[in-house]
Amino acid sequence: MWYRSLLFSLAVLLACTALLLTGCGGSGDPAGQAPVPSGWEARPPVHIQQVGPAALSGYTPQQIRHAYGFDTLPGTGSGEVIAIVDAYGSSTIQSDLNTFCTQFGLPTTTVQIAYPQGGKRRSNAGWALETSLDVEWAHAMAPGATILLVVANDASFNSLLTCVDYAAARAGQVSMSWGGNEFAGETLYDFHFNKTGVTFTASSGDSGGGAQWPAVSPYVVSVGGTSLSLDSAGNRLSETAWSGSNGGPSAYEDQPAYQTASQSTGHRTMPDVSYNANPATGFPVYCSASGKGSRAWVQVGGTSAGAPQWAALLARANAARGSRLSSADAALYALGSPTSLGTYFLDITSGTNRSYSCTTGYDLVTGLGSPRAGALVPAL
Repeated sequence: MWYRSLLFSLAVLLACTALLLTGCGGSGDPAGQAPVPSGWEARPPVHIQQVGPAALSGYTPQQIRHAYGFDTLPGTGSGEVIAIVDAYGSSTIQSDLNTFCTQFGLPTTTVQIAYPQGGKRRSNAGWALETSLDVEWAHAMAPGATILLVVANDASFNSLLTCVDYAAARAGQVSMSWGGNEFAGETLYDFHFNKTGVTFTASSGDSGGGAQWPAVSPYVVSVGGTSLSLDSAGNRLSETAWSGSNGGPSAYEDQPAYQTASQSTGHRTMPDVSYNANPATGFPVYCSASGKGSRAWVQVGGTSAGAPQWAALLARANAARGSRLSSADAALYALGSPTSLGTYFLDITSGTNRSYSCTTGYDLVTGLGSPRAGALVPAL
């Protein structure tokens, strides 16, 4: 009968309308226009340089604080929350952090751990090492800040973005030491990082050229890598580009206004800033869950080391401000103009990755450069 056909047509119309309103893109995509990239999985860019049961190796927190000027800053980041987003996490993170603090004379702290997805939590030795690196070195650079470790059930797109949203609702700084290939439609997911009062930091990647997401999002501070040479007291002898540091123009993201004075490609380029990343000049990390048995002290590098330490720098700036920066790129590029860059950044002018060379000023290997924290934090 005619009215049954009409009712069926109305039901189909209502169902389709509901589908359009709720969206089908996943990960909180409000428009439902961008499918989740098939098989997209994040990689933690952390590299082991040396493993040894007897002796520590790598630069100490005291040396790094002196090299980048953290030791000239008042305060410790007290009152701020640094969220670390990692997949799988580490079952030994609290005890490992305690050992790290004891070794280097740092105040102890209790890591706040959240599992937004619940469910069964699997172990992964590589991500456990990444988790230890992120937590231990964020704490070393901002020992007064609260560390919130937000653990994703796996390294998939949906899992990590669920944890990013959870972290952004609870912290002023969110560190993401992971990334993956760019993909068509990534701009529709950038809203996850466009949050008032929150700055996101991400490692640029360790494949020596090219852009990766989420570091290339215009709402994320992308951290490239250097090779830092210090004396025993932490005095900076030299700093050059690390050959593994990713960098370059995005295939999908337009050039943001804050990069107008730095580059003219018409595309968003990365990285924005840099930090020591060469495994040969790396960082000691204690991780008893890394699968190394009794050899729990490991010297590591990679651009993943810089993301949590830049988050710590921003936490100290926000603690001193009394209000939080939002997506700090605009503020960083304003201070990194050609006339003021040398005041606030250590300009890296030599070295290459596999695609680009360092130059005076902004470049596609080390961005604006490494921090002069003693000047940069007060300016922020």
